[in-house]
Amino acid sequence: MARQRKEPKAKDVPLSQPDRSGPKGPTLLDIAQEKNLFAQATARERALKAEKRASGEDIDGQTLSPQAERVLETLLWTLTLALLHLTFDVLVQHQYGTEVEWSSANERLLPGLPMRYQQHLRQVIFTIASVAAGCYLIHISNEFGYLAVMKQAPPLGCIWVWSVIELDLPWAVLSLAVAGGYLWYGGYSVY
Repeated sequence: MARQRKEPKAKDVPLSQPDRSGPKGPTLLDIAQEKNLFAQATARERALKAEKRASGEDIDGQTLSPQAERVLETLLWTLTLALLHLTFDVLVQHQYGTEVEWSSANERLLPGLPMRYQQHLRQVIFTIASVAAGCYLIHISNEFGYLAVMKQAPPLGCIWVWSVIELDLPWAVLSLAVAGGYLWYGGYSVY
């Protein structure tokens, strides 16, 4: 008959602090230094740079021109914000319990893609939109009934969040401070 090994129970395991005295043998860093791996890696890197210099390749690894990087950055931001807009559109349609009409959602999405204002004008427009939407949202949520708030809050919230996302940090803080001042000045509450 095979003898069964008895597993220790949690109460049988002695409790003690872990050993914090440091490693007992050589560490990986010590072994790497013994085998001179760091010097080998540095020599290999220098050889690759010299090889690239001789062949005329870009040494720093920057293969795109600044204009190409700017175009790719613009595409990244445009597509990201367009998807956020589409998400808000779908959420509003779900809020009202309607079937999502993808063709109309795409029609509302497409005009916003190529539109770009000059930076300062853009910041002013989005600051005004953020302040107006935020203050009106605070007003209706404190003064109107439940159904009126349920109808007006989702689009106002979308406009408010979208505007704050589009703003640079100082402008966003300014618009939120104005909405906070309106909340305090009007004696409104957030709940």
